[in-house]
Amino acid sequence: MRDIPAALAAHLARPTTTLAHGWRLTRQDGAVFGFTDHDAPLDFAGTVFEAATGLGATEAEETLGLAATTAEVEGALSSAAISEADIRAGRFDGARVEIFVVDWQDPASHLLLDVAELGEVKYGETGFAAELRGRTASLDRVRGRLYRRRCDAVFGDHRCRFPAQEPPFTTEVTIAGVESGAVLVAGDLGGDPGRFGHGRAVFLEGAAAGLAAEIVTAAATGLGTVRVALADPPEAALQAGDRLRLTEGCDRQFATCRDRFGNQANFRGFPHIPGGDQVFSIAKSDGVHDGAPVVP
Repeated sequence: MRDIPAALAAHLARPTTTLAHGWRLTRQDGAVFGFTDHDAPLDFAGTVFEAATGLGATEAEETLGLAATTAEVEGALSSAAISEADIRAGRFDGARVEIFVVDWQDPASHLLLDVAELGEVKYGETGFAAELRGRTASLDRVRGRLYRRRCDAVFGDHRCRFPAQEPPFTTEVTIAGVESGAVLVAGDLGGDPGRFGHGRAVFLEGAAAGLAAEIVTAAATGLGTVRVALADPPEAALQAGDRLRLTEGCDRQFATCRDRFGNQANFRGFPHIPGGDQVFSIAKSDGVHDGAPVVP
């Protein structure tokens, strides 16, 4: 049961009310934005909620139980608040959204209604519409681990425990040119650019600063640069001279973890699970399927 502040509860009991909605967006990079459907800015909960954004809520649906709830907010694109460039670059993907109701005559009387995650964002020439995914939507996500041969950790995370963020596994380089789906970086990446395949690129400067992309391949061009192909390059404008950080990659195979990184003790896969042919085979005299243990 939600506790309503006494002042707001008294206001709700009146024949007429002066209520507005507020939305506080916290992006994954820490940037915070406040919006309200009132006609003047409101200052409460440690945030200034701007009114000149044209933001408004559509019909929201909620049900008892664990069914995922749906809601949507619509707004106008503004270079001072939410711009098309930031949306296209993915800066608002997965942002935390806190939804408030507030007495605009007394902003200290407010109530947090819900916390959601920003889902699909659709935009046109002058406006956008963003899906709000409630907490119950997280119940639809796959949880737990899959038993498979390859490692399911992220290279360098707390489960992998390998110092991937330290030199020589991470290096900073300068963009020398931009191609479709790839960037050219100056230098030879230590003479072995292929080790950055399956790695990660983080943009440190320019319009894409703070964004990241997965590296598909990295190969020398023979012209003093390395072509780094990106799986999902940011739509922000990339320019020569911008710096980015490259982290070496791992194909998540046990042999790579053991022979290349010496990190087999932290391997998070199951490399000794027999394949289908082994499981359904019968003992034969071919020297391979002889009924012996798969792993000595």
